[in-house]
Amino acid sequence: MKNQKAPQIVRAETMPDGTPEVPVCIVGGGSCGLTAAIALRKAGIDVLVLERDESGTGSSALSSGFIPAAETRLQKSLGIEDSHQLLIDDVMNKAHGQAPLHLVKAYVLSATEAIDELEKMGLPFEIVDGFLYPGHTVRRMHTMPEKTGSTLMTRLAQVANDLGADILGQSLVCELWVNAQDHVVGVGYQRPDGAVEYLSCDYLLLACNGFGGNSEMVKELLPEMANAVFAGHQGNDGTAIQWGRQLGLQMGDLDAYQGHGSWVTPQGALMTWAFIMEGGVQVNALGKRFNDETGGYSEAAVHVLSQPGSIAWNIFDAPLLELLRSFPDFRDAEAAGALRTAITVEDLAAIVGCDPATLKATLDEVRAGHTDSMGRSFTRSLQGPYHAIKVTGALFHTQGGLEVDAQCRVVKTNGQTLSNLYAAGGAARGVSGRGADGYLAGNGLLSAVGGGWLAAQDIAKKLHAA
Repeated sequence: MKNQKAPQIVRAETMPDGTPEVPVCIVGGGSCGLTAAIALRKAGIDVLVLERDESGTGSSALSSGFIPAAETRLQKSLGIEDSHQLLIDDVMNKAHGQAPLHLVKAYVLSATEAIDELEKMGLPFEIVDGFLYPGHTVRRMHTMPEKTGSTLMTRLAQVANDLGADILGQSLVCELWVNAQDHVVGVGYQRPDGAVEYLSCDYLLLACNGFGGNSEMVKELLPEMANAVFAGHQGNDGTAIQWGRQLGLQMGDLDAYQGHGSWVTPQGALMTWAFIMEGGVQVNALGKRFNDETGGYSEAAVHVLSQPGSIAWNIFDAPLLELLRSFPDFRDAEAAGALRTAITVEDLAAIVGCDPATLKATLDEVRAGHTDSMGRSFTRSLQGPYHAIKVTGALFHTQGGLEVDAQCRVVKTNGQTLSNLYAAGGAARGVSGRGADGYLAGNGLLSAVGGGWLAAQDIAKKLHAA
């Protein structure tokens, strides 16, 4: 975009004469913004989504598209026993009790309603089977049959369009127009030619994402990830936080993020952690394991980055390769040449570049019924032929943001909520507590889908009451 403008607050009582009006404007056409747009149109409310890219993708499209939800119609139909409280407990336990309980409860309840309604609208959800991600006690990951975030986004966009939501791409929102009482009166958004156009709205939802693509903010707020590969969407530029700082809004958990310890290098693709949960391991360039990998893939990013050369090798065998090939991201990485195969431990050591005896001693620890010195218990051994993929640690998206209440209304530093400004998804404080190790798999989409649906419900209620 030509001469991209920095985010700013414009103080004004009204928008310029002739400015178009819409009841609700949503900044960002990712999963959060599209979910909110669908809910609003379902309630009969006109909405305009302003998306910086040609079409909405965001972090959601780069993910596996797994949404954790409990007590859904689909879960019940499959005989899966789950409860809202169990999911709440799983989120809180993974976050060491540091996640905002009011948001965890609100998002968990809202996500169930969103999933059930979206399924009625034609989204062909399935439950991920065969393994559990760290911290989840039951099968509750809802996904598209393709197991990709991009297909989830495609289907959300189609439903939003079918319901009559207006989505305007290549529209970078750069100005929030706010009056003296901190009431949002509209926005200014930049078009590809650099011109700024204006829109008046009754309610504004910030569904733009976090700050992982803003290197200066990452250095400031996440110094341990300053040199990590950023594997998220470049639109994660911290716009919402910059507006929040100018408006005097509260922030929460700005040091929280989702990392990943399995970013395939140099091919640049995500390798699912499912291989770990089913018995695979990571070794460093010396042929040694360096942590209990089952703790979680987010915190694993820092562990991998601390190894020689900031790399590790994912080691697995034939049964795990069969599992991995059910994931499109892995198939892409394999097609790009990332997969290495070795018949013997000595051959595997040659691939890793380590001492064969050291690697053999490492793999000898991986045996059924054994609990190693790091506390990991194994249920099976790895058998040749062995497979290996080189990975590094990556930053996917941030989990901190604007403080919001249980209706997703933003909160000022004095504790007051703004009357018509909402934030959800990556723009808002997440439910992962502090740092990286509080991230429960799917927390990002739980916040995006649950938060987008929740904010839309509250806005719709206010508009209907007006």
